[in-house]
Amino acid sequence: MLQAAALYAGTPLLQLAHAAIPLQRCLAAKQGALWTVQRQLSTAELQVQVEPLSSPNEGISVVSLTRSAAKNAIGRQLLRELQEAINTLRQERTTRVVVLRSSCPGTFSAGADLKERATMTQAETAEFVSGLRRSFAELAGLPMPTVAVLEGFAFGGGAELALACDLRVADTRAQLAFPEARLGIMPGAGGTQRLPRLVGLSRAKELIFSARRVCGSEALQLGLVDHCVEEGKAMERALELARDIAQSAPLSLRAAKAAINQGVEVDLATGLKLEEYLYAQLIPTRDRLEGLKAFAEKRTPSYIGE
Repeated sequence: MLQAAALYAGTPLLQLAHAAIPLQRCLAAKQGALWTVQRQLSTAELQVQVEPLSSPNEGISVVSLTRSAAKNAIGRQLLRELQEAINTLRQERTTRVVVLRSSCPGTFSAGADLKERATMTQAETAEFVSGLRRSFAELAGLPMPTVAVLEGFAFGGGAELALACDLRVADTRAQLAFPEARLGIMPGAGGTQRLPRLVGLSRAKELIFSARRVCGSEALQLGLVDHCVEEGKAMERALELARDIAQSAPLSLRAAKAAINQGVEVDLATGLKLEEYLYAQLIPTRDRLEGLKAFAEKRTPSYIGE
């Protein structure tokens, strides 16, 4: 392990690995202990809400976009609250899977709040888009797996928000589009980078250049979403998927996510060294021994994140 660590000393890869898997600290606060974030707004005024679920969905936290009046258009307040939720989740050690959904029927997110954007100066616009890009990158960088639930339309920044999650579950009425070029701009919150990584260069260019809408079933064919279910069933399917994921050892999930996300950005040899390093971090854990013991005893393992 020391040899592997030496190979990465001082590099961004090692820094990310340390951030992604705090092996001895994963079992910190009890359920919900880190959710008491100080706010000046009442629950009714919040545009993003976080709810850690209980059994049989223990280990799953649901992040809900609740700005129904504006179809979850992303403005300053929603972005600020989303960033706050991301900051909290990054420290949270009882959450194994995050599910991102909308509480607005028929809508995931309409994208950027263009009415608010029209009041911004050029400098303010650049600053806001930079913050949007940074927040989506931090969502993508959360150590635990994330699942986006797409029921209804996800346009522009809303589609980019979904792309920042690890997995996407859509229903048949879902529609995704990247209409920015029709508005004199371009995707600016990761869309030009994450979309081609999912669907390939030509398909990504066609979707961004044409701004056409993609339904849930076509999104599945393109690889833009991972599951497409009947109308109104996406949240149910997402929770089923999250429950399956939550049965795995939390440290293993974090290590695997870090290895995959960073490995695809480097050459194969470097990626294999990263995998070696992260695997070595799991060998001394209690959860690894619990997994072996549970297998031998033919029972479900009880992982604690240590």
